[in-house]
This record gives sequence, C-alpha cells and structure tokens, in this order.
Amino acid sequence: MEKIKFVAENDEAVEFFVLDQTRINGKNYLLVADSEEDNATAYILKDQSLDSEQESIYEIVEDEDELDAVSGVFETLIEDIDIER
Repeated sequence: MEKIKFVAENDEAVEFFVLDQTRINGKNYLLVADSEEDNATAYILKDQSLDSEQESIYEIVEDEDELDAVSGVFETLIEDIDIER
C-alpha cells in the first residue's frame, strides 16, 4: 500500500496510506487511511488544485451529499470495503 505525506495548514506533516483513487466530474479523489489496521480511520480527500499547479492541494470532503456519492464509488471499486459514515 502506498504511503504519502501531506503537509497540513499548520505545517505539520501527516502520513496516510492510499487505499484507492478515482476521478469524478473532473476532480480527483483519494481514499486514505491513517493506518493499515482493520479499524483504521478513513478519509476521502478531494484535489482542490488547479490543473496548472504543480502541487496538489487536498481537502477532506465534508459535504454530506458529496461524501455519500464518492464513498459509494469507492465501495464499488473496492469490493471488500465497507465505509461507515
């Protein structure tokens, strides 16, 4: 499983394991977890950067409708995963 490092707004480094990624309506989404354990906390991140930017800017998806739609896509892509909302 790929592990990537994010830099939070307070310049603190946070590492996540990337479970999967998808593109919906021209936006990239990542399904990430804070550990490789079965009881890990998962987050869906949305790329907010412009196509012209070299670095991606990801934010946690908080909108309930968007979260439901994107988590449904990830559940379809990863057959053995159940995302609790």
